[in-house]
Amino acid sequence: MAHIDFLDETMRDGQQSLWGLRMRAGMALPVTPLIDRTGFSTIDLTGGGMLDVLTRYCQENYWEGLDLLVASMPNTPLRAGLRANANVTFGITPPALMDLWVQRLCAHGIRSFWIYDVLFGLDNMLRLAKVAKEANGAKVAGAIMFALSPVHTDEFFVSNAKKLADSPHVDSILLYDTAGVLEKERIQQLVPALVKAAGGKPIEFHSNNLLGLSAKAYLDAIDCGVSVIHTASRPMANGPSVPSTEIMAKNIQLRGHTHSLDESLFQPVADHFRAVAKASGNLYDQYAEYDEFSIQHQIPGGMMGTFKAQLAMHKMMDKLPEVLDEVAAVRRDLGYPGMATPFSQLVGIQAVLNVVTGKRYGTVPDEVIQYAAGFYGQTVAPVDAGVLDKIMAAPRAKEVLANPPEQPDLDELKKRYGTVDEDELIYRAFVPQPDIDKMRAAGPVRRDFPLLSSPELEDVRKLMQVATLPVVEMKSEGLNVSLRR
Repeated sequence: MAHIDFLDETMRDGQQSLWGLRMRAGMALPVTPLIDRTGFSTIDLTGGGMLDVLTRYCQENYWEGLDLLVASMPNTPLRAGLRANANVTFGITPPALMDLWVQRLCAHGIRSFWIYDVLFGLDNMLRLAKVAKEANGAKVAGAIMFALSPVHTDEFFVSNAKKLADSPHVDSILLYDTAGVLEKERIQQLVPALVKAAGGKPIEFHSNNLLGLSAKAYLDAIDCGVSVIHTASRPMANGPSVPSTEIMAKNIQLRGHTHSLDESLFQPVADHFRAVAKASGNLYDQYAEYDEFSIQHQIPGGMMGTFKAQLAMHKMMDKLPEVLDEVAAVRRDLGYPGMATPFSQLVGIQAVLNVVTGKRYGTVPDEVIQYAAGFYGQTVAPVDAGVLDKIMAAPRAKEVLANPPEQPDLDELKKRYGTVDEDELIYRAFVPQPDIDKMRAAGPVRRDFPLLSSPELEDVRKLMQVATLPVVEMKSEGLNVSLRR
């Protein structure tokens, strides 16, 4: 029997999968002190996409909201996610800007990172891990992005895990299954090999519950040596999100394992997010049916809505099954990239274009050209030769190839964007100025979210009267944040 740590995904993967990254700080702040007291080993809180979405679509100041959230949870390490060679965009971000992004997150109180590269560009991953360690000694999880394909073998994953674990800057290995396709037989082969490769460093497991298999996969993985599982409060769990904290706390205890969570806090947190979801028109309390076809296309849950929107725009919703078939074909053509950002989007967009135009690779986005040219790193398997010829014959190919990603240093970036304020530099580098102006015109970040009165929230309010007292006024790491409304 084992002691299992829980990492909370309610405010990161949960809301990314169900709410499209549109969880504003005030939607969570009323219960973040409860989440902080629950006993999670880490709380996953933010990532690059939230900077973009919160600013452009919610007119909320990302840094201000982050400071409020960090100040409200002083007892639990807070985590940010990093794609090793890019932030926000589907293109390539200069290394100096990626390093600065890590440093600024550390300055704002982030104490944990998970770092990934779908093509396993380990040099970038390890560089950022070192930056995080040097900035504030942050814990770093090196991600093994799981995918099913002829080239994604156990040997492939274990070799990369060993290289990550050998670094003094990597503290744990994170097995990350975006499509939720890992089943018992593969887990029993792969996880013990990862445990051995990790050399005593913990193995974390994250599985999006698209097929309804992930709760069982967590139990099988724990049997094989996983000691950290990623879960979310029930309204923000399941479907394209991760399994619920509620069911996994119950499940592991039935198996004889232990945890450190205060289960009395589960319900008030769930009541709050369910009420916010209802008031804001967002998804909650999701579930998923097993769909064998998902194993072929491995589309992350959040992408399905995008597909439907694009096809509806062209009045071609009847083509959705054809698009899903084409996703599987494009992924095979492009050398089986793992279906996580940015490649899930690149494969998906190319598949939609192939179906909508009626000509395969007749229209090719710049990012697909960059991928085929190796700008993102070496592909896991070679791009199909005939398809590569079509991509390189695209009208934009010559210009794209003539302009590989630039690598300005920090001083050049400050001159380019006209500021020495590093938080402002991050904003100007990643978000269009008109969107920044609209965000600032909207005023300060709200510390709450308007809810309809409901009996189940009375217990939340009563708990919060006690829970918020120690953190009404707080100074932390140079921040002076008031949580008074």
